[in-house]
Formats: sequence, structure tokens, C-alpha cells
Amino acid sequence: MAQLGIIGHKGRMGQALQQAIADAGHAIAGGVDAGDDAAQLADNCDVLIDFSAPAALEGNLHAAVGAGVPLVIGTTGLTQAHHTAIDNAARVVPILQTGNTSLGVTLLAHLVREAATRLGPDWDIEIVEMHHRMKVDAPSGTAILLGEAAAEGRGIELAAHRESGRDGHTGAREKGAIGFAALRGGTVAGDHSVIFAGNEERITLSHLAENRMIFANGAVKAAAWLIGKQPGRYTMAQVLGL
Repeated sequence: MAQLGIIGHKGRMGQALQQAIADAGHAIAGGVDAGDDAAQLADNCDVLIDFSAPAALEGNLHAAVGAGVPLVIGTTGLTQAHHTAIDNAARVVPILQTGNTSLGVTLLAHLVREAATRLGPDWDIEIVEMHHRMKVDAPSGTAILLGEAAAEGRGIELAAHRESGRDGHTGAREKGAIGFAALRGGTVAGDHSVIFAGNEERITLSHLAENRMIFANGAVKAAAWLIGKQPGRYTMAQVLGL
């Protein structure tokens, strides 16, 4: 039984994590929210799980490094500066950062990477995602994760081939682009589709999230897996053995 600490424990994901931890037979070491110091929590747990906000990441990394405990990061909307900070912290403690902790999405990313590799650049790639009306970042972390999987399959950098927010007279689609479309409304937990459009045929790979418990359950599985690992940066794919 592991002692798991929750950063952002009063939020929607924090509440789901509390249930997932109990269901998995682990214990909740405690929780912190905005304005709280995560250092004390880190001193009393085996792993920290962070679903808070990008602005809190630096302090959460500092708490994990100070206590020498692993950290699972499910917070989305991170910048390159955040990823650099994660890389630095991962030299000291094991860290698993992902745009989506769902096991199903993890497998979807694997399939997207394979499809992009085998179909080649003649197939256009479009990623469509929909979330609830309260989500503040777009495209979603999951959509970006899927875009990175597609780019990796093609051996290219996503940043150099990404197209988002088309509007007006945009001209023809750039060859080799990876397009993104973000929809918002209702209480949708998260729908993602990756469309491979070829000449007179299409392949669509999709994942529909019906409840955010799938993200909580995946995060708890990742946290338990991370215990005892060497310092470094890990992925959900490694948790599934992909």
C-alpha cells in the first residue's frame, strides 16, 4: 500500500483521485491546494500526484526534489519553460509527465504513431478534440500528445508542422501539416479523434472519455509504478510496457 499525496485535491480531478486511490487499495497521505505549501505533504508521502495549475508547477517540483519523492504531473497547458524545469528536476527524482493519464489514450497515441509511420506524408492528419465548457486551454494536452505521436511517427517536429485555428481565407492546406480543431461545450469529459485522410479514403482513430475517473485511475497506476524508479523522465507508455 502506497501513501499518495494529491496536489489540487479539492478540484474535480483531485476528488476523482481520492476515489481512485481508495479503490486501488492505497492510502491518501494528504492534499494541498492553491496557496498551500506542498513541501510538508511531500515529506509524508511515497509519491506526489499533481493536477493543479501551470503556475504552481515550479513550487511542486521544488517540493518533490526537496523530499526526494517521485512526482506524477497531469497538469496541462505547460510551456517550454515548464518542460525545462521538469527536465532539471528529473535529474534528481523520477517524474512522469503526460497530457493524459488514461490508459486508453496511451494506447491510442501508440496506434497514431504506428499509423503515421506506415501511411507516410501523403496522408493528411487532423486532430479534433472536444471538452466541457469550463476547460481553459486549447488544444487540449491530449490533442498535443496525439500530435506529438503523429509527428514522431513521421520523424518531424510538431512545432514546425502544426496548424491551429483556421479562419477566413487561409489558402490550401500545407503538405505535411498536422491540424488541430478544438470544440468546447456542455460537460464533455474529453473526446479525441485523429483523422488520417488519404486520396478517396480515411482512417479515424478515436477515444471517448465518459468519466474523469479513467484519468484518476491511470494516474494512480502510474504513481504506484513510479515508486522505486531511478531519477529520470518517464511516460505513460512505459507504464503500459509499450
